[in-house]
Formats: sequence, C-alpha cells, structure tokens
Amino acid sequence: MTDDDDGRLARDPAPAVGRSIRLLGLLAEAERALTLTELASGLGLAKSSTANLCLSLEAERMIERVPLGYRLGIRTAELGGAFAAQFNQVREFYAVCESSPVLARELVQVAVLDDADSLYLARYEGSRSVRLGTPLGSRLPAALSATGRALLMTRDDATVRDLLARQGPLPALTAHSTVDVEGVLAKLAVARERGWAVDEEESFRGIVGVAVPLEGWAPGDPQLALGVGIPVLDATSERIARVGEALREAASALTNPFSAAPRS
Repeated sequence: MTDDDDGRLARDPAPAVGRSIRLLGLLAEAERALTLTELASGLGLAKSSTANLCLSLEAERMIERVPLGYRLGIRTAELGGAFAAQFNQVREFYAVCESSPVLARELVQVAVLDDADSLYLARYEGSRSVRLGTPLGSRLPAALSATGRALLMTRDDATVRDLLARQGPLPALTAHSTVDVEGVLAKLAVARERGWAVDEEESFRGIVGVAVPLEGWAPGDPQLALGVGIPVLDATSERIARVGEALREAASALTNPFSAAPRS
C-alpha cells in the first residue's frame, strides 16, 4: 500500500465501504478468482477483516465464492447494465442499429471516456457469423482504440495532450500501436476531417476499428462513442467508409438537436 493509499484511507468517512470498493476493483482487474490471502494482501488488511468484507459482499451477491477463491457476483452485472440503461441513447441504439442496412450486419459497441480509457458499456450483435469486440465493462487506452479516438477527436489538441500526458507513456498493445502523443494528435486531425476515427490493429491484432462520437442526449449525460470492429482482411477502404458513414447516420439519429453542443 502506498503513502497515497494510506492518506486516502485516513480521510475516508466510511472505511468499510472504501475497502469493499477496492476489493471489487481487485477482482475486476484480476479477471480471475482470487483467494482470501490474495485479497487480504491486495487490500493491506488482515485475513479476518478481509473475510468479514467478503461475507458482506457475498450476502449481497456482489461477489461469489468458487473453488479457487472469490470472483465478481451477478449483482455487479446487474448494476453495470442499470448504469448503461439510464441513458436514453443506449436503450435506443439497438433499434437504430437494427434499422441500418450496414450496421445490422456488424457488431456495434458503445463506449464512454473514463479518464484516458475507453470503457465499453453496450453492444449490438449483428448478423455476421464472426464475433469480435471488447467485453462489456472492459477498457482500452483511448489513444489507441477507435472509440477512444472518436471521443478524443471532439477535444482540442491541448486538452488531449494534457489528458494523455497525465497517464504516462502510451502502451504498445500491438506492433502497430501509436505510442507517441504527437502521432495520436495527427491521427485525430485526420479523423476530424474525415468524420470518423480509425484504429488499424493498434488495440487488437487483426482488427480495424471504426468509430464516431455521440453527444449526450440530456444535460449531464456523458458523451459516448459508437464503434465497429472489422477483421483486417475484410477492412477495405470501401468497407471502412461504408461503416463510417453508417455510424455517422446512427449518431445523427441518436443525437438530440436541442441539447447537443460542441466540446472545446
């Protein structure tokens, strides 16, 4: 545990709640079951205190006990779905995709910007047999993913540069990843001119992503992005343009003309 962690815990008005949230975070990051010993070590707590947290979270179905330890429970999925469903656009986007001759065949995803990450909230399963896409609730660096770039392209370069600088060096997720901020800014400039962002195998090998921004419907709603992943062998310039235009049409159908406003 770092000094910052110690200071945060000392200021926490409800330590048990804070520790429970951190425990859930450990399980989410691990993407596997963790033993009581591993959880206690990650929290910096005694096993007895960690066991009490686990009992409370298990009773509320936030976690569940399995042979190898503890994993996230079904209640976390319900809460994640409830978070996404509170936004009108997420509820409506399935119908918009279904009515699109292009998107009805694709796997379309909805993402939101969370700090410097693109966080995936919802997905529409099109009719194509190939299943691609990022699992719901997972994250990708916004600078490398098409959905993240779609969200960043609505900001000015100074804002993007400051956001990415706070995160440290960009990770090389594949051999094609753009790992310098100026290179990302150059790709955002192209995306603004074209109308959609592209990720050419920069976040997943073999996948070309295409995405557009979607302004929140009501005041206070977050800005979202709509994105499609295409196998690189099928990612011709014609198909990318066709998908990009279809995403722009979908975003237009989901945009409230009275509340959408440009971002600085």
